[in-house]
Amino acid sequence: MRSVTSERTTSERLAAMLSTVLLVLIVAGRSPASAAAPPVRIKEITTIAGEFENKLTGQGLVVGLAGTGGSSPTTKFNALNMMQQLGLRASPLDREQVQRSQEKTNNMSTVIVTANLPPHVRAGQKLDIYVSAYDDAKSLAGGTLVQTTLTGVDGVVYAIAQGAISIDGGNFGGEAATVVKNHPTSGHIAGGAMVVAETPTEIFRNGGFELLLNMPHYETAVRIAREVNALCQNCATVANPATVFVRFPAEYVSTPYEFIALVQELTVVPDAVAVVVINEKTGTVIIGDDVRISRVAITHGNLYVRTVENPQVSQPNPLSNGETTVVPQTNVDVTEQSGNITVLEESATVGDLATSLNALGATPRDLSAILQMLRKAGALHAEVILN
Repeated sequence: MRSVTSERTTSERLAAMLSTVLLVLIVAGRSPASAAAPPVRIKEITTIAGEFENKLTGQGLVVGLAGTGGSSPTTKFNALNMMQQLGLRASPLDREQVQRSQEKTNNMSTVIVTANLPPHVRAGQKLDIYVSAYDDAKSLAGGTLVQTTLTGVDGVVYAIAQGAISIDGGNFGGEAATVVKNHPTSGHIAGGAMVVAETPTEIFRNGGFELLLNMPHYETAVRIAREVNALCQNCATVANPATVFVRFPAEYVSTPYEFIALVQELTVVPDAVAVVVINEKTGTVIIGDDVRISRVAITHGNLYVRTVENPQVSQPNPLSNGETTVVPQTNVDVTEQSGNITVLEESATVGDLATSLNALGATPRDLSAILQMLRKAGALHAEVILN
């Protein structure tokens, strides 16, 4: 609940800000051109076709927990399977009795193990792995992952994981109260998996390789091809906005990886679509440097609602055998603050608008509302993404 006071309202601040922007534009004539974007290496904005990370997954068992493990049937089943793998066989009757028992396996937990296998990693190298509880375990602190196979989507075993789990947190406290820091049911093992099979990687095709743009764009693809052709004449061709094909020159046919390294070190200035990203939940507004505003008139006002409760006491007449009651009474006062109409000249940038808004204390939510209205009016030349 906000009441109207003598302090400056949001709409007054916006009107003053917009007047300031208009004054700056009138004095300067036109807004200054934005600084040139810095060049970036080709390796930062592209990937090579055929190179990809292999996502590995496995289900394992963590042991050695201090009473913080799980008690689900899955945990008991996995414990029996582990014992059988170690040579301790159990009869079907014993397995059924264990599954039906109420005994808690609170010193172990069933977990899901994940890892990313980069391209060109050879057998025998190590990978970092991530472990997350699958059952109702409270914490994996102090646990050790038993040997677990990690497979890809094709069902092939690419790595074997094992080791002590490290977590950044835990459960602290006693029987009456506990404190939980971060996520104690997930952790990682640095170098906890050994690669046993390599990811199939094929990057050479038709006497060259393909550069895949992380953000497909016609102009960016043309600039990449132009830079590569400056290094090696007629080596690069734009196949589509997302792909640039690069042919190996004769002098690098026997050393293709050396030529790829040279190409990736070349620098270009990537082009991009003007974008405004608005997160209304957090009030965050991200504005691209290329966003522009056409000539437009803007006014912004706020609606203030003030509610006051004034309960009234109702007294019965003397000797009437009535009861004293409280009658609720609500006063609602609605006031809409009007804003001055201000004209923004053509070529004004959203950066100018946002800078002035922030300097005068306007909130990001005010800026979000203005930007959305400008987009609907066709005056904001950018793609608006709402999250």
